Amino acid sequence: MGFRPPHLDPKGSLAVELSERADSMKLKTLVRPLLLVAATAGAAAFAQAAKPAAPATPAAAATQKAVIDRALLTVFKALPARFEDPKNPITAEKVELGRMLYFENRLSKNHDVSCNSCHDLNKYGVDGKPFSPGHKKQLGGRNSPTVYNAGGHVLQFWDGRAPNLEEQAKGPILNPVEMAMPSEARVVETLKSIPGYVTAFQKAFPGEADPVTYNNVGLAIGAFERQLVTPSRFDKYLSGDETALNDAEKLGLKKYLEQGCQTCHNGPAIGGSLQKLGLVLPYQSKDQGRFDLTKKESDRMIFRVPTLRNVAKTAPYFHDGSVKDLQTAVKLMAQHQFGKQISDEDTKHIVTFLDSLTGELPKSYIAKPKLPASGPKTPKPDPS
Repeated sequence: MGFRPPHLDPKGSLAVELSERADSMKLKTLVRPLLLVAATAGAAAFAQAAKPAAPATPAAAATQKAVIDRALLTVFKALPARFEDPKNPITAEKVELGRMLYFENRLSKNHDVSCNSCHDLNKYGVDGKPFSPGHKKQLGGRNSPTVYNAGGHVLQFWDGRAPNLEEQAKGPILNPVEMAMPSEARVVETLKSIPGYVTAFQKAFPGEADPVTYNNVGLAIGAFERQLVTPSRFDKYLSGDETALNDAEKLGLKKYLEQGCQTCHNGPAIGGSLQKLGLVLPYQSKDQGRFDLTKKESDRMIFRVPTLRNVAKTAPYFHDGSVKDLQTAVKLMAQHQFGKQISDEDTKHIVTFLDSLTGELPKSYIAKPKLPASGPKTPKPDPS
């Protein structure tokens, strides 16, 4: 409708004509912006529809079917019911004694520290601290690793200084920072002063004239620890059960294999060998690993590879307990061992697989037993 000069309507009212014209102008003023908005919205919708689909998010990608070459799984082994050693045959009596000794505070100088203090069996064999407090609350220089599935390790301790569980069990008792017993003789004296232990040693080591020995302490604790195994759904998968892992976990396993994690983390414990930490990118640490023990240059930064079983439950990570987050630990290992950056997405997938390595705790097996009462000659706690 074009512009008309004002004129009188049949009623002769100029005010009416001006009012109608104003209303028309207002309508145009309102309609034009609305049309512009509608046009803009339509163009945006068209552009959005024309865009290619965004890359799948980790959650969406996890639903994809991952095909695993089972030939690559031969580097792993399903957990046995127990880790046998012909040099230390496992018997019920030896295990019963070993369980008591594992929880025994009187094996420490001040009667306030046991094996379970640092390796809490109800917490997947760790205490959740970077360094564990020992005698007089002293802190050791290395993180306390889990004892679960440790029978699958080639050597014991972070530097591999103990050949087996039996020898490892005897170390912390005499360590001045840990349980701080002054000597093997003091340990034997304490145990012989407790009538219940004398009987238990006789049952566990029948035929020995003097069964209460420091070496037998290690044998008993070792026998108990050899049955600290936590099979998971991954073991069922290794045995051929394709349904044991879901699609997200299989995708994580595929990423794990593609990145090469199995180079170090393999075998029944998915770890446990000796490897250099910082193979490509040096790992900054005052602790030089096995070198501090042997003084051989070839042993510099050589550490025992930690087990990945229950790894989602055993933070903090590394020998120095410096990393609290599992995703960070995975990224750091890729950098230091392979010299590459893993994407956040692939890291999340790998962690999803690692979660499947969490096994069930053997609740009845690890229940704290009733410990025998002290005798009149049992040494008193010594806080010095």
